[in-house]
Amino acid sequence: MNSVEKRAILGVGGIFALRMIGLFMIVPVFAVYGDNYTHATPFLIGLAVGIYGLGQAVFQIPMSLAADKFPRKPIIMLGLVLFAAGGVVAANATDIYQVIIGRALAGSGAVSAVLMALLADVTREEMRTKAMATMGLTIATSIMLAFAFGPLMVDSIGISGLFWLTAGFAVLAMVLLFVVPTPLRVLKHNLDNKSIGQQLATVLKIGDLNRLHIGIFALHLTLTAIFVILPQQLTDVMGLSVRQQGMVYLPLLFIGFAVAIPFIIIAEKKRKMRQVFLGSIVVMTASLALLALGSQVGIGIILGLLFYFMGFNLLEATIPSWISKRAPVANKATAMGLNSSSQFFGAFVGGALGGLLLTQSNLLAWGVLAAIMGAALLIIFPIAQPPYLSSTTVTIPKNIDIQDWSQQVMAVNGVDELVVMAKEQVAYLKLDKTQLTETSRQQLSSLVQSSLDI
Repeated sequence: MNSVEKRAILGVGGIFALRMIGLFMIVPVFAVYGDNYTHATPFLIGLAVGIYGLGQAVFQIPMSLAADKFPRKPIIMLGLVLFAAGGVVAANATDIYQVIIGRALAGSGAVSAVLMALLADVTREEMRTKAMATMGLTIATSIMLAFAFGPLMVDSIGISGLFWLTAGFAVLAMVLLFVVPTPLRVLKHNLDNKSIGQQLATVLKIGDLNRLHIGIFALHLTLTAIFVILPQQLTDVMGLSVRQQGMVYLPLLFIGFAVAIPFIIIAEKKRKMRQVFLGSIVVMTASLALLALGSQVGIGIILGLLFYFMGFNLLEATIPSWISKRAPVANKATAMGLNSSSQFFGAFVGGALGGLLLTQSNLLAWGVLAAIMGAALLIIFPIAQPPYLSSTTVTIPKNIDIQDWSQQVMAVNGVDELVVMAKEQVAYLKLDKTQLTETSRQQLSSLVQSSLDI
């Protein structure tokens, strides 16, 4: 990876981590401490936890549509401001309804898809799966850290203190946004004359993207349901307190990710993304079946979770990369917005379903989740390999008009996309080598004022 890509991963990864930790520290403790709020009932406590996911599901799409028409960074900043404001409202709440309003406000700052689109803008095609895999590990690790540290901190700072931390993390995330390079996207197709309906229709017509949305929905439905069902089972079967359970999740997550890394490399380098993707769903389905049959003993729980985390890390890594390859260049954020909405709606449904399954037998509870992943596999199975384009990094010539230069580059046959980072004097070219001719190669070499190995 080059220095621009490393800066982008550091900045975007830091923003994701701060948001996720701030959000999920509340989840394992609110069921207990939520009773302290006026008018609290079990239903309203659950609503206060889940309303964030619903807000994310609703607002991802409009935020992403805007990010395909306008620069991405101001929209991300708006989302972080809303996230911080929601934390402040919840921190000052005296009744459960104010907490719900604060969580809903925080959820309206739905910029996960825009962050992924920004990261895709500033990473080359060959580095994208690695970048997205890093984001997947960052997100998953942040969730686990939140589950581990939330219960440890609430005794000393209280539930309102956790909400204040959420707001503080949002402010830190705003600072990190300035670390991320600011790209200028130059596209062959302009969105200025497209309506929102046309933007959505363009993306929704692509069947393989819809299959990826189903995949992320099933992934986060089962993940959320697991964390509703599992704590009580870890207590009953392994004698672990809520404080101790985070220390079980972390090593399993890291082992699962280490095992997943070679398959992530194979998916990209060997162009086996479809095989790796479908194999991951098979592994997750089998892991949930193992939990259905073996969760009465500790080793059954540990092995089931280990295999689940392997599949989880693979899907988290490959889905954003796949979308960035398959989505129309001008509709990348819109496609990622639909995917993020599916993700958070899956989390919302998974939380509700997990609550219903809590009172059922282990065999039925885990069996239902295994059946959901199995059904997703059948629906997704016809998916085709994503298109594989090549990319190259060039130094922008000095003393030129960047806008005029960009348009000349985009006019060359075989150039699919151009991302310019003027401050760094660097540009990424996404190329379709099947469309490149000797003439177009010479044109590009002339425009960048150096020979290109393409």
